[in-house]
Amino acid sequence: MKLVLLSGGSGKRLWPLSNDSRSKQFLKVLENENANLESMVQRVWGQLVKTGLENSSVVSTSKSQVDMILSQLNGEAGLIVEPSRRDTFPAIALAASYLYSVKSVSLEETIAVLPVDPYVEDKFFKRVQDLECVIQQSGADLALIGVNPTYPSSKYGYIVPEEEKVKSSDYSKVKLFIEKPGVEKAKELISQGSLWNCGVFAFKLDYLINILEAKGLPIYYEELLKQYDKLPKISFDYEVVEKTKNIVVIPYNGYWKDLGTWNTLTDEMGINQIGKGVISADSTNTHLINELDIPVTVLGMSNVIVAASPDGILVADKEASPRIKELVGEFDNRPMYEERRWGWYRILDQSKFEQGNEVLTKRICINAGKNLSYQFHNKRSETWTFIKGEGLVALNGKLRVVRPGDVLQINSGDHHALKAITELELIEVQSGQELIEEDIVRVIKDWNEVEELCYQLNMN
Repeated sequence: MKLVLLSGGSGKRLWPLSNDSRSKQFLKVLENENANLESMVQRVWGQLVKTGLENSSVVSTSKSQVDMILSQLNGEAGLIVEPSRRDTFPAIALAASYLYSVKSVSLEETIAVLPVDPYVEDKFFKRVQDLECVIQQSGADLALIGVNPTYPSSKYGYIVPEEEKVKSSDYSKVKLFIEKPGVEKAKELISQGSLWNCGVFAFKLDYLINILEAKGLPIYYEELLKQYDKLPKISFDYEVVEKTKNIVVIPYNGYWKDLGTWNTLTDEMGINQIGKGVISADSTNTHLINELDIPVTVLGMSNVIVAASPDGILVADKEASPRIKELVGEFDNRPMYEERRWGWYRILDQSKFEQGNEVLTKRICINAGKNLSYQFHNKRSETWTFIKGEGLVALNGKLRVVRPGDVLQINSGDHHALKAITELELIEVQSGQELIEEDIVRVIKDWNEVEELCYQLNMN
């Protein structure tokens, strides 16, 4: 059995902590068993390790999330990277072609697909493993997991099985799907034995490969990559599930929650405050999450979420907080904080002048042993001021050690790289006509190759 974890999302519902590069699954706000903060993706990966599924799992994601996943999972997860965001059908199709043509997975192998961020007990992943037997025993094209509802929610879709009561040891054929009904309809569905659709399903690899062939799409990974931008932006539910007749479902009777809004996320945080600040004693059921270096005080406010990050500040009633997605769509600012495979950076200031020149100031942290690639820029110069740690700079083929207080000028076209010997922090001031991440021409990523190049240049 192989697992495909879908990691997507644009990060609007948990603004301002989440953004286009840091979706909800990457927010480190959950306490683990050691009282350390971890993200949803770190929590789920830990559960996969506990159940022995990590070596059978790959993460399907977009280019903008690759560095974040590599950083948070320490490079342990295999990745399938979409060249552009196209919705869940193209993402799953790409994963299937990768497993088939790159990893040589048998067409008879069961493939399970699930979100990268469900908030569940460990036993949920044992239930995921049960899908393999269900596919074999039932002969179904698709097998789903349905969660036994605990209340009549209008936020979730419902799976209606043919049998009103499905035993946990059995599976049932799926009669129909109902998407996000009203509360009264949800009560009726629950009384009929319907289950919450948690977005987990399985199929034999040949089922999806046959669908790709029937649609005239490539089944080989490299070929599908080339045509990826031409694939329709459509969900797997609409493109495959709704057109599949032979579907079965197994029930899951345990804790499951989608932590997609501030009111649901804060229910599971375990602590009321992260970061600098004070919450007054008469502020009940109030949470403060502060990523800024200035204190935030919450006084006499109950049932409120206060979230502050370099991207903005949110003060909201928890019940009203899901509406934030409607409002932040108007914001078109670049992400002010990003995690990368080498560390993180935070934008401190961004200014544009009448003459067309721009200045961007970043605080950058590079983890010990990690490095920035050997690169150059065409449209900007940079000034680096080192404030913490010790590192090694490669500049136009020459190596030098840098420490706090050192200042380095990098002009447009200069080839440069940086490695942290210890955890290294610097202030970077960019200046130019167009300050964008795309103005990075990477020459070499591996530091050993950078040092070898410098050695050869100096020998000559």
